[in-house]
Amino acid sequence: MRVTLIHNPGAGDDKQPTAGQLEALIEEAGHKVRYESTKEKGWAKALKKETDLVVVAGGDGTVGKVARRLIGEKMPIAILPMGTANNISRTLGIANLSVTQLIPSWESARRLTFDAGVAIGPWGERHFIEGVGAGLMVSSIPEVEGSKTVDNLTDAGVKVTYAQQIFREHLEECPSFELEGTCDGEDISGRYLLMELLNMAYIGPNLFLAPDIVRNDGELDLVLLAEKHRKKLQDHIKGWQEGKPWPPEFGARRCKRLKIEWTGFRLHIDDKIWPDDEEKKKPKPPATIDIKVESKAICFLVPKEVEKENPLLEDEDRKNGKKKANGKSKR
Repeated sequence: MRVTLIHNPGAGDDKQPTAGQLEALIEEAGHKVRYESTKEKGWAKALKKETDLVVVAGGDGTVGKVARRLIGEKMPIAILPMGTANNISRTLGIANLSVTQLIPSWESARRLTFDAGVAIGPWGERHFIEGVGAGLMVSSIPEVEGSKTVDNLTDAGVKVTYAQQIFREHLEECPSFELEGTCDGEDISGRYLLMELLNMAYIGPNLFLAPDIVRNDGELDLVLLAEKHRKKLQDHIKGWQEGKPWPPEFGARRCKRLKIEWTGFRLHIDDKIWPDDEEKKKPKPPATIDIKVESKAICFLVPKEVEKENPLLEDEDRKNGKKKANGKSKR
């Protein structure tokens, strides 16, 4: 195969393979590789050149940059997880697989379609791969990014655990915010600590908030956490830190279209915060933010054995089939 390798050489920790090692491994597997570093200007031009597979070696930020540019192109994307959180790779079930396991799997891997989100607001129109949110996640991001301790840590796993601790401590005093909006026409207005509209099962420092995500059903998962959830979320973050990742039942709902009234609070759209402090022309509230789904917009390559074992990779038909089978068995 002709492979376009998009690599973030600054991703993750010191254990990650170099550009030369990645190229050598891909060529050893019988592929012809074209290398591009995201540190170089104009790297995205490589995505317009003929290829059979786009490979992204990096973290969620790099995967998102590439995937957003390939929405609707039907070009398969293979990920070599090298970031810190690797939420997209974790949803795909490949976060813990090495490059020497993943590269040989490409020839026989399954192409799985995923939805993408579209957020329309004062910024115009933006696609997202992971999710959109407000409240706790947004207010804790600057603390994590500004932490000198996190910067000095050299192990990705330790970085995630420390980021979870910052998130947990921030949760103690994080104020709630007023949200006015509708989910598929139903009023969801109220005061919340956190609002996340998710396209992936994980968000932030590996917070597992959407266990029932369906990858290509034209819906996203909406998680709304109110004051009553504060202690419960703190306890579960502690559990996640101790290696007990299964999420609490916060009552996520399926959502095809979310409309919210923006009154000045900050949002994240994937890994970008809006409004940006560096924006010269500050947006002024109020404004309506309209978020919807672009169904089956992107395609990820996943090893066959992972696809069979990972319930997060089930499509709508398989999910419905299981529900029917479980319903029959209960009768």
